[in-house]
Amino acid sequence: MQQVVSKSELKAKILEYLRNVEKEKQELIVTHAGKPVAKIIPYKEKAILDSLRNTVIYYKDPTESVGEEEWELLK
Repeated sequence: MQQVVSKSELKAKILEYLRNVEKEKQELIVTHAGKPVAKIIPYKEKAILDSLRNTVIYYKDPTESVGEEEWELLK
């Protein structure tokens, strides 16, 4: 569950809120005049290539040229 806090309260207790985000792994919504203006989320270490995992099509001979018909199929 996400926590909601006003900008003025966050300013007064920012270290406490940041420690809580880190410890609880829950996001914090910052509001101004009751409306959300920012979201603080826990940092997650992610491997650089994770977003590319399982996106590459296997080719038997990657140096072989691709014909125009086959190129259209890959789009």
